[in-house]
Amino acid sequence: MKMMSPRRAGFLTALVFAAGAFAQPVGTDGAVAPEGDGGKLPLDELRTFADVFNQIRQSYVEEVDDKTLLENAIRGMLSGLDPHSTYLDSKSFEELQSTTTGEFGGLGLEVGMENGFVKVISPIDDTPAQKAGIEAGDLIIKIDGKPVKGLSLNEAVEAMRGPRGSTIELTIVREGMRAPMDLQLKRDTIKVASVKSRALEPGYGYVRIAQFQANTGTEFRKVIEKLKKENSPLRGLVLDLRNNPGGILQSSVDVVDALVRSGLIVYTEGRLPNSKTQFSASADDITDGTPMVVLINGGSASASEIVAGALQDHKRAVIMGTASFGKGSVQTVVPLSENSAIKLTTARYFTPNGRSIQAHGIVPDIIIERAKIESLKQDDNITEADLSGHLRNGDGKESTSRNRRQETNREAMNSDNQLLDALILLKGLNVLGANLQQNPAPAAVAHSDVEPLPPPPTPDH
Repeated sequence: MKMMSPRRAGFLTALVFAAGAFAQPVGTDGAVAPEGDGGKLPLDELRTFADVFNQIRQSYVEEVDDKTLLENAIRGMLSGLDPHSTYLDSKSFEELQSTTTGEFGGLGLEVGMENGFVKVISPIDDTPAQKAGIEAGDLIIKIDGKPVKGLSLNEAVEAMRGPRGSTIELTIVREGMRAPMDLQLKRDTIKVASVKSRALEPGYGYVRIAQFQANTGTEFRKVIEKLKKENSPLRGLVLDLRNNPGGILQSSVDVVDALVRSGLIVYTEGRLPNSKTQFSASADDITDGTPMVVLINGGSASASEIVAGALQDHKRAVIMGTASFGKGSVQTVVPLSENSAIKLTTARYFTPNGRSIQAHGIVPDIIIERAKIESLKQDDNITEADLSGHLRNGDGKESTSRNRRQETNREAMNSDNQLLDALILLKGLNVLGANLQQNPAPAAVAHSDVEPLPPPPTPDH
């Protein structure tokens, strides 16, 4: 049996001491996590780790400093847990902080790992990635001709970053494509506008949330008030969360809080005491109960799923589109120093009715796949009003197919069947609501009191 050298014994002692510090991880509020296995350290595994560490230091073909080896060990521990737990070095930590403010450098992609490849969760609006046609679900298999297989997610992301204006080539695989596709992109400074809005038609508003940033809740309230002022009365609202990768939890809570009058919005459960939280509505519905449709798809993740799930459980909106991504886990950023941190999954999200979002997502009330709409040309859609010498209406008003189309702002919807269907549904709900108000259901009467209906008129031939 070989004796352990004093140097190695000293290293192992230090390693065991460091592991002891991690045996009781401290949460963001100082709460101590429950101990596993009575707090005992796995000494045999730590000895194996020390052996591997020492072998790499002594025998690897190139010299590697201890700091790099230990950082790689931390990365390995975290990456083996789930796709969202990771080590943040000084650069990654700084970039994480900048993304919550809505301005950062790169291509504008929210990505994860799947089977060793980089999977696109969502392209961000008005970024090089979105303009190049990258879609949620695409797999990036090469970056500048170099295979992604074998790279960690951080390494792949680092390879896609670069100076503003520099070019990069991504090779992607997409379901339904026969062969991989090469895309040329130019890096840019990504400035994400969190909330956008416009009127679809008089009385019908559209709000797009691209990402949940620090001020999203405040911006959302402002655009709703603007839509109400410019489209009075506001008869319907479409909230578009498609390809929204998520963001700050509190911002998603603020958005739901602006739309429901009371009740639970979301709650979380984890092992740490401070990971068990719940958020409830505290204000009135700023839309005054305006009918709503929420659009989601496979690129809707995390905070956007919280919004969709809460509005669905409260029966406040009709959820339309395709199933969401299914990221229902909470990541806590735990600083290790001024320049580094770990992002650790600490809890799961649950909707008000107790549904876990994790790996399941939000299933729409009405499933509508994205399709390409081929609209008729203006001159092809001829009606009676377009015929020469047509009989006039008699009310002094004239209408043609051309000016009727101009009454509706549908240019942006001609290529978006989901948005068009959302508008049609909202208009139908308004028609139904108006009919019910004007023609309430009659009180129950005895059968003998009901007069028979008159016979239908005979058609005039």
